[in-house]
Amino acid sequence: MKLLFVALLGLFTIPASWMGNFTEAQKQAKATHKQILINFSGSDWCGPCIRLRKEILESESFEQYATTNLILVRADFPRQKKNQLTKEQIKLNESLAEVYNKDGKFPYTLLVDENGKVLKTWDGFPDESPLTFVSELNKLKK
Repeated sequence: MKLLFVALLGLFTIPASWMGNFTEAQKQAKATHKQILINFSGSDWCGPCIRLRKEILESESFEQYATTNLILVRADFPRQKKNQLTKEQIKLNESLAEVYNKDGKFPYTLLVDENGKVLKTWDGFPDESPLTFVSELNKLKK
């Protein structure tokens, strides 16, 4: 019985999923009228990026909010050979950076509307709790 309960609980705590294609994310955002959170990350070399992912973006409060309110896009720029992305994904990430992260900041997180208009940016690690981060996002909700 305990195993069944744990399995059922797992069905309701599905983590928010991140996309790698902004164009597809924007189509979803237009269809659902959701905002898009873009996260530029160096997942295997940038300490603040790793901390942001673990402490805020993978927190229960963020994932619960994001699942119903956001479309998530991660533009990752790993350096280690074992973590290299496909050529297609590298091209998508570089194209997105040309538009939203010309200075190459890491981590750099943006909230944009379904048309791509920037609503808020976080340069570096947001020194706040996951609940405060979610509260900021909620204030910017249409």
